[in-house]
Amino acid sequence: MKKQLFLLLVNVILVCSCSNNNVKADLIITNADIWTGDTDSPKAEAMAIRADTILAIGTLDDIQKFKGPATEIKDVVGKFITPGFIDTHVHLLMGGNSLLSVQLRDASTKQEFIDRISAFTKEIEPGQWIVEGNWDHTLWGGELPNKDWIDEYTGNNPMAIYRMDGHMILANSAALKIAGIDENSPDVENGEIVKNADGTPTGILKSEAMYLVLNKISELTKAEKEKAISAAQDYLVSQGVTTIHDVDSLGGYEILENMNSKNQLKVRVYTADPLKYWKTVDKDQNDSKWLKNGLMKGFVDGSLGSHTAAFKEPYSDKPTDKGLFIVDKDSLKNWILNADKKQLQVTVHAIGDLANSTILNLFDSVVVKNGKWDRRLRIEHAQHLAVEDIERFSKLDVITSMQPYHAIDDGRWAEELIGHDRIKTTYAFKSILDANTTLVFSSDWPVAPASPLYGIYAAVTRRTLDGENPKGWVPEQKINVEQALIAYTKDAAYSSFDEKMKGTLEVGKLADFVILNDDLFQIDPKTINDVKVLETYVGGKKMFVNNVTSY
Repeated sequence: MKKQLFLLLVNVILVCSCSNNNVKADLIITNADIWTGDTDSPKAEAMAIRADTILAIGTLDDIQKFKGPATEIKDVVGKFITPGFIDTHVHLLMGGNSLLSVQLRDASTKQEFIDRISAFTKEIEPGQWIVEGNWDHTLWGGELPNKDWIDEYTGNNPMAIYRMDGHMILANSAALKIAGIDENSPDVENGEIVKNADGTPTGILKSEAMYLVLNKISELTKAEKEKAISAAQDYLVSQGVTTIHDVDSLGGYEILENMNSKNQLKVRVYTADPLKYWKTVDKDQNDSKWLKNGLMKGFVDGSLGSHTAAFKEPYSDKPTDKGLFIVDKDSLKNWILNADKKQLQVTVHAIGDLANSTILNLFDSVVVKNGKWDRRLRIEHAQHLAVEDIERFSKLDVITSMQPYHAIDDGRWAEELIGHDRIKTTYAFKSILDANTTLVFSSDWPVAPASPLYGIYAAVTRRTLDGENPKGWVPEQKINVEQALIAYTKDAAYSSFDEKMKGTLEVGKLADFVILNDDLFQIDPKTINDVKVLETYVGGKKMFVNNVTSY
């Protein structure tokens, strides 16, 4: 009782001090075009910030009273401000490593692929692994790369480079030798060692077969992890990203904790652990605004591009193939049930319609078994949906964490793989929202660029990267700018239980915001991908300034 009275007294004192205007801002933003994300007050022209928190927001007259002798005044000359973008699906260490490795994402020919690898090997030490890469064979006509393309350039460096979706790698002969893979190696369960006609491995390893090589790569040192994370967060804030959900921390949490203790984090991080390790994971009880855990991530299937996404009907271009489950369904159910009992948040990767239907069934059984609580179950990707499953997301309160950039990327070739009918519910943003389901957006970086602006462009226009769909690929699934912004801000915060702290620009919330050079609501949607991030603030501190594009 005494404690309650004390807290009440403290609140009264705080209210009185604010009403007497004793509290002054450290920073005031003026002459702004602010989209707050707050339904009741969506627009503002000024904002006062004290420490890391929004002190006031509204008209310039509302904010003037918070000006003190030490207050910094920043006139943004009418520029557009949005809440900081929240990317709900990032591979942080992989992304950081990709920035430091060979860049293959946009290699558009076989020769360009080879040349970039050849040039990169000249910059590294003998024996150093070549990783990441993130190549896309559809850019040069669909032929999968072969170790024979690059062996003569990589003899001194074992190589295991990902296809952009992360469900297939190309290993060179040096890496295959380390892993003991040859013409006599049998396929592994839920995976494939692709072989030439004579039985020799091509170097392509799919799904679980990848780990025959990947598990031979030494874990990054602490110094290497910190270097990768530092590079990653510099890139992220340059894109306006202020919070990420790191969906496979890969041992990075300890590094993040250390960096946080030294005030070296520039983005806020919610980390995921593998679902199968539910026994060993407990939520960190530290009340950190910068770093937290408690998300458990599992898998059902692979990816569309590698034919490992699980479908109810066969692939259109491969009638004997329906994809595959990469995890035993009974094991997955057991992991979800037990993680949920510990009140850990569960999210599962599901691409194909069979995978999504299966995980919805499992989630339904978990809710029945464990009873009601604010669990906020998620599905990562929810990429290809059966029509009958769309309403179930809302009925089961399952959050869809989707990647709009993938729609304009995969849209170049997806119909060839699954046919005209199934693409109608591929990246079904509007159908999901029409069903009153919580939709949150992300990049899947480094599979795709970690650019929310490009993601908004993709969701609003659905214009594929090859320029073949100027009116949009599956245009009936387009959404509007505000819906896309909410998916990157307000609802993204909700998806990690952070809606009281961030996601909108309101009094008492963290001062995470982005200044853009154009108003996303006023410009032609086709030009959204040309909009520039001018500055990114996290907790009221400037974490990025664009020195190329000025006010």
